[in-house]
Amino acid sequence: MSDLLIASILSGLVLIAGTISIEFGIASAIIEMVFGVFAGNVLKIQPTAWLTFIASLGGILLTFLAGTEVNLKLMKEKFKESMLIGGLSFLLPFILVFIFTYYFNHWTLNAAKIAGVALSTTSLAVVYAVLVETGLNKTDLGKLIMAATFVTDFGTALALSLLFLQFNVYTLVFFVFSAILLLVGPKIITFFFRRYEKKVIEPEIKLLFFIFFLTMFIGELGKSHAVLPIFILGLLMSKFFEENNHLLKKLRTVGYALITPFFFIKGGMNVGLKEVFSSLNLVGLLLAVKIVTKIIGVYPIARLTMKKGGRVFTTLLMSTGLTFGTLSSVFGLQVGYINKVQFSVLIFVVILSAIVPTVIAQRFFAPVSEEEKEEILEEGEEG
Repeated sequence: MSDLLIASILSGLVLIAGTISIEFGIASAIIEMVFGVFAGNVLKIQPTAWLTFIASLGGILLTFLAGTEVNLKLMKEKFKESMLIGGLSFLLPFILVFIFTYYFNHWTLNAAKIAGVALSTTSLAVVYAVLVETGLNKTDLGKLIMAATFVTDFGTALALSLLFLQFNVYTLVFFVFSAILLLVGPKIITFFFRRYEKKVIEPEIKLLFFIFFLTMFIGELGKSHAVLPIFILGLLMSKFFEENNHLLKKLRTVGYALITPFFFIKGGMNVGLKEVFSSLNLVGLLLAVKIVTKIIGVYPIARLTMKKGGRVFTTLLMSTGLTFGTLSSVFGLQVGYINKVQFSVLIFVVILSAIVPTVIAQRFFAPVSEEEKEEILEEGEEG
């Protein structure tokens, strides 16, 4: 199958996925992964070199965008609660998934670590979408959930970087480069955005992609991963992008229109349905382990720090997973830490964890925001 035909088919699937996402209010990433499964298993399309390259860039871009969603002021205001909820939301699933896969399913050490990282995540994309849709993003409850999600994802990025660190001559170079990037990068990026933001050729966006590629290259030389420094860079730039939201929209337009969909499409293409169907018991057990450990870690703290209406809702949203879970699984497959069967199982669990807790939370436990209450009262007075 020619590259142009593959590109035509996949871009068509991306278009359909985006349309379905808008019409039915489902996260486009979920649909893109499902279509990726369809493309790989039914259409028999295999990932090509160009697709792998774009998907790798998409993973890093998603990591940066996740960092830009962090509200540092909010983190300070909700520091204690967010650290407890977010920290336990990461730590307990990581430990128990690792124990379950390593000791009971006899996965290799690295495979079990990948499983622990992939299933300890909370989906920033899903959480943010739900909070905006329900109007809770402007409430104290919504802000606390977002802050806790940031903590969980930071733990994931940190674990993915540190647990698989391999030292060579270039590892120190990568550390030094990362430190310099985080020290002066935000200043340089801010300067470029302010000076060139109205230029048609978008040099500030080009600067970001140069930074992404260079960080990925040096990280590869140093047997490390660019996830952590890029995530922190996005975090350090969050206040700037919050004040200049139109600039962030440019980056999202470039990313969500072309680059990030191929990350999820490719992730789905690597899933083997035969492998999933032959391991349905394991899929169910891993999903149960993830959700139960999230409940054990999050609900007790939520009960102490939140009003009754938001406790279960918060716990269920913290049980979701998507972007970082996919990224961790893809990384494990690329470097050979997990095989296709293990990858297929993990991705399927990630997809289910993005859907099941979200549907239950929105259907049965979504609290009504203050804005919605005011709208209801206004409608009642008008009637």
